[in-house]
Amino acid sequence: MSERRADAKEAPEESRLSEAEIAVHWKEEAIYHPPPKFVGQANLTDPAIMERFSEEHFPECFREYADLLTWDRYWTTTLDTSHAPFWKWFVGGRLNASFNCVDRHLEAHRNKAALIFVPEPEEEPTQFITYQELWVRVNEMAALLRDGCGLRSGDRVTIHMPMTAELPITMLACARLGVIHSVVFGGFSGEACGARIVDSGSRILVTMDGYYRSGKLLDHKANADIAVRKAAEEGVTVEKVLVWRRFRDRPASTTPMVEGRDFVVDDLLKQYRGHRVDPVSMPAEAPLFLMYTSGSTGKPKGCQHSTGGYLAYVAGTTRLIQDLHPTDVYWCMADIGWITGHSYIVYGPLALAATSVLYEGVPTYPDAGRPWRIAERLGVNIFHTSPTAIRALRKLGPDEPKKYRYAFKCMTTVGEPIEPEAWRWYYETVGRREAAITDTWWQTETGGFLCSTKPALDPMKPGSAGPPMPGIYPIVFDEEGKEVPQGAGRAGNICIRNPWPGIFQTIWGDPERFVRTYYGKYNRNRSSTDWHDWPYFAGDGALWAADGYLRILGRVDDVINVAGHRLGTKEIESACLTVPEVAEAAVVPIVDAERGRVPEVYVALKPGIAPDPAIAERVSRAIETVIGKIARPRAVRIVPDMPKTRSGKIMRRVLASISNRMDYGDITTLANPEVVEQIRLQVQGSGPVEARAGPEDIRRFGQEH
Repeated sequence: MSERRADAKEAPEESRLSEAEIAVHWKEEAIYHPPPKFVGQANLTDPAIMERFSEEHFPECFREYADLLTWDRYWTTTLDTSHAPFWKWFVGGRLNASFNCVDRHLEAHRNKAALIFVPEPEEEPTQFITYQELWVRVNEMAALLRDGCGLRSGDRVTIHMPMTAELPITMLACARLGVIHSVVFGGFSGEACGARIVDSGSRILVTMDGYYRSGKLLDHKANADIAVRKAAEEGVTVEKVLVWRRFRDRPASTTPMVEGRDFVVDDLLKQYRGHRVDPVSMPAEAPLFLMYTSGSTGKPKGCQHSTGGYLAYVAGTTRLIQDLHPTDVYWCMADIGWITGHSYIVYGPLALAATSVLYEGVPTYPDAGRPWRIAERLGVNIFHTSPTAIRALRKLGPDEPKKYRYAFKCMTTVGEPIEPEAWRWYYETVGRREAAITDTWWQTETGGFLCSTKPALDPMKPGSAGPPMPGIYPIVFDEEGKEVPQGAGRAGNICIRNPWPGIFQTIWGDPERFVRTYYGKYNRNRSSTDWHDWPYFAGDGALWAADGYLRILGRVDDVINVAGHRLGTKEIESACLTVPEVAEAAVVPIVDAERGRVPEVYVALKPGIAPDPAIAERVSRAIETVIGKIARPRAVRIVPDMPKTRSGKIMRRVLASISNRMDYGDITTLANPEVVEQIRLQVQGSGPVEARAGPEDIRRFGQEH
């Protein structure tokens, strides 16, 4: 803190901000009203919902969500705060998540598609799985897990699988038994999977032999061997590895099966054909799944989500914000290995008897028209994706959507703040100005949306996520715990004052870390059972505008302090995208002897545009124009591509390491590791250099949240 104040002595008076008050230069954007056609059919058109979900009616307001489910036993206590902040929702109630997502829909929707699986190779046929077939397959898989593996409620199963229909089938089979599933993103390494096996104490690993990615058939079974070996080194024995086959008639992997440990699921299921498993009635507060999220230091955090509260929250938010009806065809272009896929591909849509599309591969293979061809062929009318994907599609195929006949009624963006330039392309080109956009803000830990426009009621504003969700009461604090008032024009740390049903219950096996990380910062009284004393610290910076809309500025760790002036990296990146030639931008901090830290900018250009120093200069000028000279970057680097994870996120940590002359660490799991050395040579040259910074200076950048 003393170093910051020393810097601030040289800063103008207006830039002397507390650590939480991030400087904000984004201009207010014009608003767009939801299309009348959308409003006419929307689930949520009653503005009285905000009164129903006001603090005066909390927590009973969330009965409205819970009543969307079928309960074996109705609850007695809506919210139990007796062991704060380990909140318990719908205490005394019992239900089963698998029953709510499958069984109860059979009478009315037996022959309706529940899941549509689209393989990456376009020549492969699309698979349509009805609710009847889903019920049969979930029952048979549950029988295998129970009778073939000896699993019972409370046991943990690790699932390391790609985006195929067998993944949600396995999840729902676990839920049917009350078995806690831990899904690991298919693009993660075997070592990462093994670490999660160890933390959760899983003795069963479910995987797949192979899958397609960017036109290549990848050997995924090899990761299972690495994961089991990693777990064994840490003292955890994986008893069985269940391997789904990507192809029914042949293996997709050359990695040999280990006798006595590895079993082909397709072969085992023959023993359980026709078996039926009664869904196990679970307490509402029983854990449904673990979802691991990276910490800025230390081991990944196993976020434990409940059965009743979580399922109620994702069902309610899916219905109201995604505007999902049973007649819709809905495509969330995320991966089930992330929380978005759990909440808004599997549990939310299936709880509402929707049709949910799963796509195996990358959205730009074999070209940037692929998503729009899929949407046209399947009649998709609700589309859900990330700013990362939007920028990639805008970069590689800016006019591709115009070639296809599809009709989206609403579209969602999730995962990080979206720049206004990218938002406008999404609205005008993808949505043809006919779809309502919900720019949602939430986290792995929160289970579901915390902030979004209500699509038929609220105007849309590019770059702003919108107002709080019904029943969510945010507050913006400075570092000392003082409220930054709404409309003050200053940003701070966004917190949520109240619990809600989707909030995670704890960090698996580490309750003290749970309290310290998410509630310790602004807690008023550690012994209190009053929820008002336990604001949830989200770790994001935000500006709460006078109109009630929240603009999320990104992780508070991703703030660059330039001579006491705290600059949000997302805001600088947004300024870069106003330069027409720029497709993607990433901003990282580098150590500066005079100003402490200064930004350095990396940009990738749109296809067909050659690198030119004039473009770099225009990027610098754009940053100065939008933000000010305080944000002028040390350098603008035009690179052939950004280093990206398999999920498409730019690895800013790698770029920060290159800029600061540091070892960038293991990059073998990146989608394009070859580009890293190209960038390093471009920035550092081939000779030896002295390190500018230590690992502590750059460790926070590029974390996947």
